[in-house]
Amino acid sequence: MTPLERWDIFCRVVDNYGDIGVCWRLARQLLSEYGVQLRLWVDELAAFARLCPEIDTGQDVQRVRGVEVHRWQADFPPVEPGDVVIETFACHLPESFVQAMAARHPAPVWVNLDYLSAESWVAEYHALPSPHPRLPLVKTFFFPGFAENTGGLLREAGLATRREEFLRSSSDQDVFWRRLGQVPTPPETLCLSLFAYTAQPALLRAWQDGEQAICCLAFENRHSAAIESFTGSPWRSGTVFQRGRLEIRCLPFLEQDDYDRLLWLCQLNCVRGEDSFLRAQWAARPLLWQIYPQEEAVHLVKLDAFLEIYCAGLSASQSALVHRLHAAWNGENPTVTPEIWMDYCKILPELTLHAENWQKKLAKRQDLCASLVHFCRSTGIMHG
Repeated sequence: MTPLERWDIFCRVVDNYGDIGVCWRLARQLLSEYGVQLRLWVDELAAFARLCPEIDTGQDVQRVRGVEVHRWQADFPPVEPGDVVIETFACHLPESFVQAMAARHPAPVWVNLDYLSAESWVAEYHALPSPHPRLPLVKTFFFPGFAENTGGLLREAGLATRREEFLRSSSDQDVFWRRLGQVPTPPETLCLSLFAYTAQPALLRAWQDGEQAICCLAFENRHSAAIESFTGSPWRSGTVFQRGRLEIRCLPFLEQDDYDRLLWLCQLNCVRGEDSFLRAQWAARPLLWQIYPQEEAVHLVKLDAFLEIYCAGLSASQSALVHRLHAAWNGENPTVTPEIWMDYCKILPELTLHAENWQKKLAKRQDLCASLVHFCRSTGIMHG
């Protein structure tokens, strides 16, 4: 049988970067490792362009790094659906496209790729079929996850090797710092990255007033207003702020590969959403995760589910500190003191070793892209 070679991926940008970040990594891996022909439909090219500077926001159709990128507009053009259709994060396909899928023989393999979660119910619902109420189509819900019986985690081949080679090469690191327009942080300074929905003032004050010198590398982004309020000055790329033991540098927004390098260099990464959250784990560094906020604090249940599995193997006191700092990072504990922060800093060596072991454990499992390709090709053969 001929493997399924033509794929359509649909993405609506919801929180600026997380959705398109995941979709772009998936598209790149499908192309480089499986050689499929890809059309990527994106409704917001401006956000995409910040992750991939080659994107021309004025073009409705363009080829970027081998991927055919289409602007997803309300007036959807008549096109022949591919062999596989990936609807990411329940983004709701255009009705005309769904009708075209139903008219195609054989019908495409239709997958809804859902958000990543560590909640136990994910394994129960992974790969469940959902027949269309009117058309001869079946959509399968595909859940990324940490457990064995889920779709796995997005991870391209050779990622750990590239990280290790970069960290062994002082010349590569020097080139990277120069490209950022920055100088390396002193060895005695804790270097951390900041990518957030909002920066929590309590944590910024704890960094400022603690004993440990900190260099915080942040971007001009949604958290800019909170940083401006804290510093009392405009926050733009190139800005440097110093108060107490805290230095904050504003970096230009980075494309995905450079963002990975930044995560590898930092000793702690404060991340958000899904894409940066997962890449921080592959960086094998301690992390603070600011989860996407949802109504009725549903997101905190997801946060607790992750911390429960992530903290396994830590001592009770270490786990308590990790939970407490995550509560602060997510705005649930505004009383973080410099003392609590310093207690956390004291266990960073143990947390770093834990992060390295966690990354190795996750890397033993089949990655999300491989799971998705195997599922789609086996399903397509059965239906074809």
